[in-house]
Amino acid sequence: MMAAPTASCVFCQIATGSSTTTLLHSDDKVVAFRDIRPSAFRHYLVIPVQHIPTVNDLQRKTDDYTLVTHMLEVGRMLLLRDAPNSNQHRFGFHQPPLNSVNHLHLHCLALPYTPRWRFIKYMPLGPIGFIEAERFLEKIKP
Repeated sequence: MMAAPTASCVFCQIATGSSTTTLLHSDDKVVAFRDIRPSAFRHYLVIPVQHIPTVNDLQRKTDDYTLVTHMLEVGRMLLLRDAPNSNQHRFGFHQPPLNSVNHLHLHCLALPYTPRWRFIKYMPLGPIGFIEAERFLEKIKP
């Protein structure tokens, strides 16, 4: 279920420029910013401007596949720019009920994890754990 930005969604406020959050990237489809509780050396979030609650709201449709591909491209570009010496990156989504905000967001992490124990939050736990972006793209490929 996709919808217009909502006033009650903190990520919608960021996407529409209604907050003081510094944007690292902005275009007509997505915005990117630093995670307020970073779990790695660099930890960014890439979100769609359009309100999409979770990964469960995406389907095997060209539009959804293109959006997630674009989110991943933006995340990769930002980490290559801001953490060029990091040789390990992770990109993915928390699946419900383990997502913290009901607005689709791609975690972009340049490792190492900080603190080290935070890796636990980014472990695949089947249908409710963290899903790598590439794996998710395979799942929704039209």
